[in-house]
Amino acid sequence: MIRSLLGFLPWIVYAVIATGDNWRYGALAGLVIALGVVAVDRRTGKEWDQMVIESSAVVFFAVIAVISFVDPDSPLTPYGPALVNAWLAVTAWGSLAIRKPFTLGIARSMAPETVWRTPQFYRVNAIITSVWGAAFTIAAVSLALLLYVAPHATAAVITIKIVTFVLPAIFTARYPKIAAARFRAQVAAEDA
Repeated sequence: MIRSLLGFLPWIVYAVIATGDNWRYGALAGLVIALGVVAVDRRTGKEWDQMVIESSAVVFFAVIAVISFVDPDSPLTPYGPALVNAWLAVTAWGSLAIRKPFTLGIARSMAPETVWRTPQFYRVNAIITSVWGAAFTIAAVSLALLLYVAPHATAAVITIKIVTFVLPAIFTARYPKIAAARFRAQVAAEDA
């Protein structure tokens, strides 16, 4: 679980560094860290489907870095936190649209191969990815509105970021166990 959360490190670093005029340096730091995470993950044998968030980070930070240097006064500047979550939402919903929830590859690294192709395994991951997609979407919309109305509401921005990350992380840690218990109970009831 902790190793999976490291995929969010570029996003976290960007959030810490990218304030005001520092957004270009936050984008560069995010890009360098994302490239480093992908390189290390590939060297350790991770498959691309296990690195959807990390790969998405490389693309996002490359685009944001270019924008930040080409147009440092871009009207996007104050909306950095919302853009991050909008991009992550697109990543999550896009992975669902192509029927490859971004959590599948990560879950395969933690689950026995015998369950990988079961409908239950896919369903659990589709639900987890949907929860992340909803959290990212809620964060993007909330942050965009908040930054438009009260651009200096730092405490509220941080609260939204924390809540919309921690709640899906807790759900991700707990839901597979709950789903597995329900499935075992269902099988036991059918066998009885």
